Amino acid sequence: MTNRYNELLQKQKAFLHAQNSRSADSRKTALRRLYLSIRKHEQQIIRALQQDLHKSELEAYSSEVGIVLSEISYALKHLSGWMQPEKVRTPITHWGAKSYTLPEPYGVVLIISPWNFPFQLALSPLVGAIAAGNTAIIKPSELTPRTSAIIAAVAADAFDSDYVAVVEGDADASRQLLELQTDYIFFTGGNAVGKIVMEAASRWLTPVTLELGGKSPCIVHHDASVKTAAKRIAWGKFMNAGQTCVAPDYLYVHEQILEVFLAELKLAITELYGKDPLHNVNYTHIVNERHFDRLVRMQDGGNLIFGGQYDRSRLCIAPTLLLTEDWNHPIMQEEIFGPILPIVAYRDLDEIMNNMKAQAKPLALYIFSEDRSVQNKLTETLSFGGGCINDTVYHFTNPYLPFGGVGASGMGAYHGKHSFELFSHRKSILKQTTAFDLPFRYPSMKNGLSWIKRFLK
Repeated sequence: MTNRYNELLQKQKAFLHAQNSRSADSRKTALRRLYLSIRKHEQQIIRALQQDLHKSELEAYSSEVGIVLSEISYALKHLSGWMQPEKVRTPITHWGAKSYTLPEPYGVVLIISPWNFPFQLALSPLVGAIAAGNTAIIKPSELTPRTSAIIAAVAADAFDSDYVAVVEGDADASRQLLELQTDYIFFTGGNAVGKIVMEAASRWLTPVTLELGGKSPCIVHHDASVKTAAKRIAWGKFMNAGQTCVAPDYLYVHEQILEVFLAELKLAITELYGKDPLHNVNYTHIVNERHFDRLVRMQDGGNLIFGGQYDRSRLCIAPTLLLTEDWNHPIMQEEIFGPILPIVAYRDLDEIMNNMKAQAKPLALYIFSEDRSVQNKLTETLSFGGGCINDTVYHFTNPYLPFGGVGASGMGAYHGKHSFELFSHRKSILKQTTAFDLPFRYPSMKNGLSWIKRFLK
């Protein structure tokens, strides 16, 4: 099996050496082919997402298909500008020279994608890889097999495998692909596998982007617009049944507004998913039995105040709210990645900030407050990948904002131009004149040192 993958790698390297993906026209043509293939298979993609995760057509299109199409359109519009050399200043010590940077592709990019947004998180990085002139090997998740199969069909319809290839298979396929000497690795998933990816990359000193997760906090201060906060938190937390790396993982709610906020949050959940979410056709299910059982165990010993219903035969768990003050409870020890939301009442903002500083750096932070000084204090003092003020999750869909983690929540950022930059190496070029030659850099010049000291200070 490894020999087959190595053969694929060599074919992609040959494709690169033939300069088949370097020109702006070839990159734009490839992106248009991808766009048309997605459009052609759109209903099959939506059907696969429904079969794998019970996603509604609205959620499948808005959070998966539409985002990828938007990324392609954005790249097509701006690609020619991104590819231009970027002039930089040249110091006086280099008189007569001009300096610039030139973006070039890394080469063969290995993209390992997860199951929670299986289409989007496989193909959004691919858009950046193609825009930057790379070839790509995609390993989609085996936990969403129907979506993985349609990703393979979309890619095969748009590209030859020596340009873009999809490798289906289990964790062993990922392991074998990681043994290859690719030129860049882009991984989205959990911390445990992220460490394995980084260790594999170290063998060849391969650059790597890790899009991980963590326990992303959400703070609802006493001056928040309570009704709006409740609805936006309910939407951001329970879309995809909470199986979202940037979902609010736990809430800090100021004690002054706790009761009224909880009332509004319950109303918002009911408005979004009805009184019987287990049978709501627009509500996503849990990916498999292992994750389902893990989430059910997380509820044990918690102070249940809403929801809690589940149906193992359908792998469905209702939106669930727990009140807790126990940081030793299992639900506060690991990323939840499901439709369970623990809520902690707080009185002092500095106290909870100190507590958050003691935790691993999260992928996202959400702040609900009308006080600009509170907003600035939290965003400027706490370290996190990205986030929102008075909203949740929406920063992820802005192509002008880089998306990525920090520390335990990941490294590297992409989306829009940032995807192009991520998958491009910036070569530094200095073009020197031959019309004259500055003598003071040569050891033979008398008083050369004194001249250098004048300039280099």
